[in-house]
Amino acid sequence: MKNKLLPILIIFSSIIFIIRLFYIQIININDVTLSNKNSVEKVYNFPERGYIYDRNNKLIVGNEIFYDLMIVPSKLNLIDTTEFCNILKIDKITLLDKIEKAMKYSNIKPSVFLSQISKNDFAIIQEKLWKYEGFSVRKKSNRNYLSNSASNILGYISEVNDYELKDNSYYESGELIGRQGVEKSYEKKLRGLKGVSYFQKDKYNRTTGPYKDGIYDTLFKPAKNINLTIDFDLQVYGDSLMSNKFGSIIAIEPETGEILSLINAPNFDPNLLIGRKRSENFLKLKNDTIGKPLFDRGLQGMYPPGSTFKLVNGLIALQEGVIFPETKIGCNGGHFYAKNRFMKCHNKTGTVSDLNSAIYNSCNTYFASIYKKTIEKFDNPKIGINVWKNHLKSFGFGNYLGYDHPTGQPGLIPGSDYYDRWYANDSWKAVTTISNGIGQGEILTTPIQLANMTAAIANRGWFITPHFVKKISNDSILSKYKEKKHTTIDEKHFETVIEGMLNVIEKGTAQNSKIKNLELVGKTGTAENFIKINGVRKQLTDHSIFVGFAPKDNPKIAVAVFIENGYWGTRWAAPIASLIVEKYINKKVKRKYLERYIKNGNLMNEYYKPYTKNNFVINE
Repeated sequence: MKNKLLPILIIFSSIIFIIRLFYIQIININDVTLSNKNSVEKVYNFPERGYIYDRNNKLIVGNEIFYDLMIVPSKLNLIDTTEFCNILKIDKITLLDKIEKAMKYSNIKPSVFLSQISKNDFAIIQEKLWKYEGFSVRKKSNRNYLSNSASNILGYISEVNDYELKDNSYYESGELIGRQGVEKSYEKKLRGLKGVSYFQKDKYNRTTGPYKDGIYDTLFKPAKNINLTIDFDLQVYGDSLMSNKFGSIIAIEPETGEILSLINAPNFDPNLLIGRKRSENFLKLKNDTIGKPLFDRGLQGMYPPGSTFKLVNGLIALQEGVIFPETKIGCNGGHFYAKNRFMKCHNKTGTVSDLNSAIYNSCNTYFASIYKKTIEKFDNPKIGINVWKNHLKSFGFGNYLGYDHPTGQPGLIPGSDYYDRWYANDSWKAVTTISNGIGQGEILTTPIQLANMTAAIANRGWFITPHFVKKISNDSILSKYKEKKHTTIDEKHFETVIEGMLNVIEKGTAQNSKIKNLELVGKTGTAENFIKINGVRKQLTDHSIFVGFAPKDNPKIAVAVFIENGYWGTRWAAPIASLIVEKYINKKVKRKYLERYIKNGNLMNEYYKPYTKNNFVINE
């Protein structure tokens, strides 16, 4: 047995050694190993980036050919740098910087010298390229945005930066990556997976053929096409309504949570962020500190919701049993909520409202009173305000909602911890926070949160997480975009509030927004607007807000409109929302008089007035 043991061990060790050698030399010759071989050249094969369509299969984003100018520093022979710089439209400092960067990468391997060269520029370069050794051209594709609409939804693509190269080994210098919008959220789907080919080089750095007959080459995996939830015709129409106005329109299909449109005004042409002038154009957009076209007001803008918030405060009061639909509260042109503290109301002295009439007349006294009752129902205001906050959280307030877009803000729904930080020794009470009852005070919401609230009301107590992508070719969207999220409000309480919203249109604050043969329900809002310029706080014209849905039963669209410096909700936001609803449901707009009024409306003076010398002191 002992005589047999040694041969067995030798055979066993040899087998292990052979297996290990086979694994190292054949199986585990990885990309890094091959890349480090000076005699091997790696060439990537890029799939065409996935196309983007709207919900009706209308193509929104395609691709077009562009060119990268590649450099191999060891082959350089630049005789006439002046002519070369003129051809490429760069200066000599840029030329030297790019050569130095290429040499740091590799002296013998090609790297990107100049990316995203257009067809026209390439035609000029190609004529002279033969004179300049060390340079070659690689053909690729770039984005082609077929409209100047929806730039905030789509995002854009640009070259990976140094930080991304360190964090993600997939990308190499000069490659493109999605930035903002669905280009970023769905980057892995839209880019596909690049393939790679390896070529053998001789001692003169000439290609002699595939490395080891191409056994390590890989094919690229095609990118996936995406259908957005957006109705692009509605998106473009919304853009036309927002001409010369700052703000946002958000429309959601309540049953599915699909975002039908997200208009951001002012908008910008996404094609500005393509090609060699991308950086220059980006800086121009970024430096517009008044219009802020790169700032997505619908997802990032945090504003007081104003009277639109009265809807959820009414629902919370019903759920907590502090009022019934028929509960009446008198109004004397306002409400004394504390000694010498008076909240004005536009209702006349002697008005008595129930919940329905309080909604369509937007009575501040009524909603301040029921908010106070809600907080004071509990033993101390800390418990009361936390109960109130939890109800609001169930509607999606105070968080990012979880939609498939990288941009957003959580808003603010204050709880007891917030007021404890501001008021020492538990000195705050319900009346301290009374402005929350009418959507002012410390509350901050984003327009998409208001749109989601409206969808939840339209569904009588539930919503599906808002999202931008409807379909992915040969793939599926995340399950969270199909699941119902229920609010903490019982279904039975919604009909009273919805009847009040119907009367807002029929006989209340938005009678100018009626649509013939279509039941639009909604709520107007006006939010105070303050700005700081040179450290001085100044009050500007109020914001105009409207939320609503249609039809009243079996709703197809929920909408939130926010017009900065637009004054009453009924002045701009409500009629804009009604036109959006009419366009989507009826496919055409018959109220041409209203459409002309809105399209011709110009609020630009409101936005630039605070910065002019005659109205406000600014630094030279």
